[in-house]
Amino acid sequence: MLDVLLVEDDHDLAATVVQYLELENIHCDHASNGVHGLQLLQEHDYDALLLDLNLPRLDGLTLCHTIRDQGHDIPVLMLTARDGLQDKLDGFRSGTDDFLVKPFELEELVVRVQALTRRRSGQARILRHGELQMDLTRHEASRAGQPLKLSPTGWRLLETLLREAPAAVSRQKLEAAVWGDSIPDSNALKVHMHHLRKAVDAGFPFPLVHTVPGFGFALQEGDNE
Repeated sequence: MLDVLLVEDDHDLAATVVQYLELENIHCDHASNGVHGLQLLQEHDYDALLLDLNLPRLDGLTLCHTIRDQGHDIPVLMLTARDGLQDKLDGFRSGTDDFLVKPFELEELVVRVQALTRRRSGQARILRHGELQMDLTRHEASRAGQPLKLSPTGWRLLETLLREAPAAVSRQKLEAAVWGDSIPDSNALKVHMHHLRKAVDAGFPFPLVHTVPGFGFALQEGDNE
């Protein structure tokens, strides 16, 4: 049975959705505001998040952006009465995976939830390169079996590097993975890569994080710099 979270302040709509999903063998928890939704997301491992755009206390875009900053890769279906291009662009930039415009048919909601969760289950849940391992489900990273302590930004950088390893990743791609379309400070990536290097390489006999001059960074075994 799938386990999803609905964050919706319309209690009548929420009750209808929860009841229908249960009939479709999908368990659904409900939060009526963004703060409660964020709390539940931090306490449970859901298969998908159904997120209203306009929420009290913490709106849908901010909630989505917050969980992405925390390294949470849960599929997000945004429920909104807005159908404008700019609204969708803002949603995708915040980390939304799909949109469903209100009012919607419950059958379509179920199909979209199932599609999102299938897509997630088909993705690699554990990334490995040499001694490095990243478990995307448990949100754990380790080197040679030793846990790594990563910031949310460090997590995104390491995940991006692991997906391409041992190939090099450009500075532009790493910046996009962390800041999206926002333009970071010119030294921001350098600073975060310095912290990532310390988290991944400190105390080990050889470095894994390498600078590729004039291009970006790469995960490679041995001292290649």
